[in-house]
Amino acid sequence: QVQLVESGGGLVQAGGSLRLSCAASGPTFSRYAMGWFRRAPGKEREFVATISSWHGYSTYYADSVKGRFTISRDNTKNTVYLQMNSLKPEDTADYYCAAGPWAGRDFKGDYWGQGTQVTVSS
Repeated sequence: QVQLVESGGGLVQAGGSLRLSCAASGPTFSRYAMGWFRRAPGKEREFVATISSWHGYSTYYADSVKGRFTISRDNTKNTVYLQMNSLKPEDTADYYCAAGPWAGRDFKGDYWGQGTQVTVSS
């Protein structure tokens, strides 16, 4: 089992950047694919990005963030990151990281963090 804690959220102006971090506990972090999801106010949770567990790190992104967001991981620090650039007001949401088996763009996640809030002002 793995426990996840997100950080790095906050308030930023449109066009700005934020980097979210997700720290994992437990010795098995490197075995899991990791992903980021978000839930905007009044909307369903949606997939944002995922990264595989093995070296070479395959990634997939939602079309809405492709070219602006970058997912990465550091297995020596048990941490996954989401670098968010060129932020838009529609990126405002609670962001969650998740761990689970690799499934490419169909990544679902078995373990979840509590979330971190991102607000983008226009």
